Amino acid sequence: MASTNQSSEGSSLVHQQMFKVELNEGPLSKLVVAILMSLLFICINSIMFHTLMSKPVFRELPRYILFAHMLCNDTVQLWIVSLLYILSLNVQKIPKAVCSLFVVISATTARVSVLNLGLMSLERYVAICFPLRHSEMATQKMTGVSIAIIWVLGCISPAIDILYALIVSPASFKDSMYCTRERFIFAPWQRDVFEGLNGFFFVAVTAIIVFTYISVIVAARSASADKESAKKAQRTVLLHLGQLVLCLNSLLFGTIERALAMASSSSRLFMDLRYVNFLFVLILPRCLSPLIYGLRDNAVRPLFLYYVRCGTQKVKPSVTAH
Repeated sequence: MASTNQSSEGSSLVHQQMFKVELNEGPLSKLVVAILMSLLFICINSIMFHTLMSKPVFRELPRYILFAHMLCNDTVQLWIVSLLYILSLNVQKIPKAVCSLFVVISATTARVSVLNLGLMSLERYVAICFPLRHSEMATQKMTGVSIAIIWVLGCISPAIDILYALIVSPASFKDSMYCTRERFIFAPWQRDVFEGLNGFFFVAVTAIIVFTYISVIVAARSASADKESAKKAQRTVLLHLGQLVLCLNSLLFGTIERALAMASSSSRLFMDLRYVNFLFVLILPRCLSPLIYGLRDNAVRPLFLYYVRCGTQKVKPSVTAH
């Protein structure tokens, strides 16, 4: 068993950042850009979340509850992935018990991002296709239960990995380690479960979004439909599909990184490719939520801009959500 652990641990280190990076002008400037970008969008997400919490109508309607949940989820992931990136850049070891918590949060929030898009699409589907029953089917309680369910689904795979690591090597949780998810992979079936669940969730959410989009198009052509609301819903669901593709990239981050390590002929090339992978695969999808959804919403946008300007407007915008 010990030799199995060692070989697994050794193979998992192949694609990790194993080069002590001197923080001279080049690497330091890249690090500053990455961290400032993360902090900027964490700030924007926080202001958007405050905007949603400032009015009862936003706290009561399911679509805004789901949007607020997405903002919280993306903000947590931005914090965690930025912290892990800094630690990996400096080859900094942390206690394995602490790393396990980071791994669970990072992996779960990545999955929840995908599943939350499915919930948002279903909510728009009910609002357009069943407008008279929307208030019955999409309640605050049902929204809360749905959010709890996707968190349980999202944490299944990382929780299995951590529990299996505890069974295989409980004493190692007292040690320090380079923190990545791969350090908790001890058997091939764990990776199969991880990739299988990723594929299942992606296919399921894609099917939901395509189904809701087609249903909204059909509803928009009916004589009784609210044409304007239906058109807005079509655009929103299409944006969900676009962001789903970006979220898939986040789920494939580890796979992409392993491929980069195998293809790179030098540590410097690997670091440059890893940096691009970090910015465009992990950071970018988390940055688009407030821009895609918040600024498109006529009820949210004026109030958001009011708070961005620190309330310097003389009149606080009124809110009318439909």
